[in-house]
Amino acid sequence: MKTTNEIIIIDLEATCWENDRIPAGQKVDIIEIGICKLNILSKAISQKQSIYVIPERSDINRFCTKLTGITPQLIEEKGIYFEEACEMIREQYDSTCLTWAGYGNFDGEQIREQCDWLGIRNPFSEHYLNVMYEFKRHFGLYKSMGLKRALNHLNMDFEGTHHSGADDAYNTARILSKIL
Repeated sequence: MKTTNEIIIIDLEATCWENDRIPAGQKVDIIEIGICKLNILSKAISQKQSIYVIPERSDINRFCTKLTGITPQLIEEKGIYFEEACEMIREQYDSTCLTWAGYGNFDGEQIREQCDWLGIRNPFSEHYLNVMYEFKRHFGLYKSMGLKRALNHLNMDFEGTHHSGADDAYNTARILSKIL
């Protein structure tokens, strides 16, 4: 891990389908980037926000809306293209200089995949921290556990709505602040 006083925490929500059955001709698209910044010295969490992203390779269906709360109407009103979201992150979070983290590998892999597909530069540094793995390692656990169970393990309540990118990122930051 690159040593900095701040770490960017992200949580993505993406198009999804019941039983992970992706319809022919569609691909997983990021539809929300939940993001915040953790100061590892003060443990302060700042700049929490949701950046809604217009899907370019798939549609938001009822199952996805039920899971994430994200509707096609919300995306129509507040969504921006992924490339614009990446630029916004670079400007607001100084993201190319800082370590970034997510709960599991999906977030890092999906950002990279979507950047590659669009032929754009990743808005983050090469230093990605998998908080799920670090939590497992920190406590010497045999198996990884989900976000809510990890919070429970720390005697902490989940704050906000599960599968809201901003709330999941914030809760991931809370976990990371306890194990660093």
